[in-house]
Amino acid sequence: MSVLQTSHTTATLLEASKLDAALDPGIQALWPGARLAGPAFPVQGVGGDNLALHNAVLAAPPGSILVVDVGGKDFGHWGEILAVAAMAREISGLVIDGAVRDSVEQEALGFPVFSRGTAIRGTAKAFPGWIGRPVRVGGVLVRPGDLVVGDADGVVSLPHAQTADILERAGERVRHEESIIAALRNGASTIDLYGLDPAGRQS
Repeated sequence: MSVLQTSHTTATLLEASKLDAALDPGIQALWPGARLAGPAFPVQGVGGDNLALHNAVLAAPPGSILVVDVGGKDFGHWGEILAVAAMAREISGLVIDGAVRDSVEQEALGFPVFSRGTAIRGTAKAFPGWIGRPVRVGGVLVRPGDLVVGDADGVVSLPHAQTADILERAGERVRHEESIIAALRNGASTIDLYGLDPAGRQS
């Protein structure tokens, strides 16, 4: 499996990375069960205008995740038409710091979108945007090629240069947690397994 197609959860990856790599939790899956993982293709737009997204769909390489800053604005920056266009070009998903629309249609398509919510107001098409250069989305600086993963718990963006090491640590963490779960099912307690003091630490 490619390091940019990991099946690890966002929580596991965040803990393994030891980085401030979690996007603002206000950016959530548009529909239940949506999940994405792939290399970031950053896009800088403006709120209430989606020409930058149309340009990005044309420019993004297959398999990439569009990671878009539109200032968190409540407009329908993305919908069914752009999702179909993105799927035709084998784009793997969208993370946007702003709102989108056509949530039911995009769930039916199976196109994974993570956004700040939904809004039905239409957009202008005047600002071409900047594509393929670093942007700050959900409080995290995202660079081209960074590993972006989204699931039911949120979204993380991991620096490309550190991805292989982070995934190795994530695998170790999963194996450790599997051993913890097995011990719990055999009667062990979390207090003992984690070496906790039930009384807490007194100052």
